[in-house]
Amino acid sequence: MSAAFQALGRIPAEFIVFFIATLPVSELRGAIPYALAIGLSWQKAYIISVAGNFLPVIPILLFLGRVSEALSNRYSFFDRFFTWLFERTRSKSELIERFEALGLIFFVAIPLPVTGAWTGCAAAFIFRIPLRHAIPAIIAGIFISGTVVTLASLGVISFWGI
Repeated sequence: MSAAFQALGRIPAEFIVFFIATLPVSELRGAIPYALAIGLSWQKAYIISVAGNFLPVIPILLFLGRVSEALSNRYSFFDRFFTWLFERTRSKSELIERFEALGLIFFVAIPLPVTGAWTGCAAAFIFRIPLRHAIPAIIAGIFISGTVVTLASLGVISFWGI
């Protein structure tokens, strides 16, 4: 086994779960099932995953506008990317457009692709939801989503009659 793989084996499982939860694609949907699969308690899986999912929220909310504008003005690739991201988020955000912060809670809480904290931050930016409303709404959505994903992962609730 190479030294790199041995080094990866020494990374604490809790750190890996935390890291998975910070990623925009996996978020809680990936972190909690992974944590349970490697033997963490549901309580530890929930707490670490929720904390990891929240970590990028404030930086995204604070800097998304400036970063997207700076990169879009300088590089055509980023202009296309942010145009695509914001249009896609806007098309999936009817709930937020209609109910603002309350809609943002439910949008983040739904543990499906193109929902979650990352997309919720983009939606809060697009719909100009003030930070004082966006942050608590996204936190509430993360707590709800974490609960749903944990219960589904434990088999307490099921979707689609499975």
